[in-house]
Amino acid sequence: MKRRNLVVALAFGVLCAHAPSYGAEPEIVKIGFAGPLTGPVARVGKDLENGAQLAIDEENAKNPTIGGKPVKFVLDVQDDQADPRVAVQVAQKMVDDGVVGVIGHYNSGCSIPASAVYHKANVAMITPGSTNPALTHQGFANVFRTMGHDGIGGVIAGEFAVQQLKAKRIGIIDDRTAFGQGLADAFEKGALGANGNVVDREFTNDKAVDFRAILTTLKQKNVDMIFFGGLDEQGAMLVKQMRSLGMPAHLFGAGALKSNAFVQIAGSAGEGTQDLEPGPALDKLPSAQAFAKRYKARFNQDVELYAPFAYDAALAMLKAIHDADSLDRAKIVAAFPKVTVTGVTGKIAFDGNGDLIKPPYTLFEVQQGQWKSLRTVGGNGV
Repeated sequence: MKRRNLVVALAFGVLCAHAPSYGAEPEIVKIGFAGPLTGPVARVGKDLENGAQLAIDEENAKNPTIGGKPVKFVLDVQDDQADPRVAVQVAQKMVDDGVVGVIGHYNSGCSIPASAVYHKANVAMITPGSTNPALTHQGFANVFRTMGHDGIGGVIAGEFAVQQLKAKRIGIIDDRTAFGQGLADAFEKGALGANGNVVDREFTNDKAVDFRAILTTLKQKNVDMIFFGGLDEQGAMLVKQMRSLGMPAHLFGAGALKSNAFVQIAGSAGEGTQDLEPGPALDKLPSAQAFAKRYKARFNQDVELYAPFAYDAALAMLKAIHDADSLDRAKIVAAFPKVTVTGVTGKIAFDGNGDLIKPPYTLFEVQQGQWKSLRTVGGNGV
């Protein structure tokens, strides 16, 4: 080969060596997802999974790179069955699978024990549904969430019940889960702080289907409002049994009743039920309406409940990975506290505990078989 051709060939080789390898196969990057995919709240878990998956799909369509190399993000999906013991097992499995971060869990009773596994492995965790304050107050630098916690929301709900809904005699029922009991505690604190009258507090469990004994006790005490700390399907059965006993009391919840399942099960008995949900009035937000259309096109079904929060959790996770420009778990955890992203539910940014800054809450009411937003409180809605 002539010298000139040799020089050109060497120069071309050097350029190729330093040029981005756009034709290279992307590296597979696993992001964990954990939630209840079987059991009574499986539809919520699937809704959360779909929300996260949509964000991953949209990110992959941009041909992302990390550290100058092409990557493809995939969800490592695990079913925690809404069982704390299973949650710990799937958390360890995802850590062993090599996930760079985790979106989940849904139930606070699962997220709290699972978070210790992620903390030990230095894996970032962001929950789109767990609202017990204890989760982000363990001193773990790797734990975040995309909705307000019950220490704020429950207190706001208690104050709201007394000051705005004018409840005079309040009864409280909780399901004794980390979520339900914690929410009821916060509600009671808010109601009493507003000089409300809590005449009785009862408890059940998250598997119960018959609440008539509890309701009979509350009826005898002439309650005009019942606050339920628990999930939507039980809430729907509860309100039906209230009506069957001829109770005039009003059912109020915070952060768990608002779903399609509630209105389907409760039927006409659910009319007038109110729920103070974390987040803005999604039924009135253009960003949420656009999200709902993309969700329907991708999964051929409507949003069930918390998919927008899972989508935003995935956006925050992806932003932390890109900000770190690394797949190193520790670097991703270190990048997370500075993440700021505008998602479907609004601005996502975190305080020193990993909680959402200035979280809003929206009051919804069942009207003609549909949940309708009435008012946003807290956050920017005050």
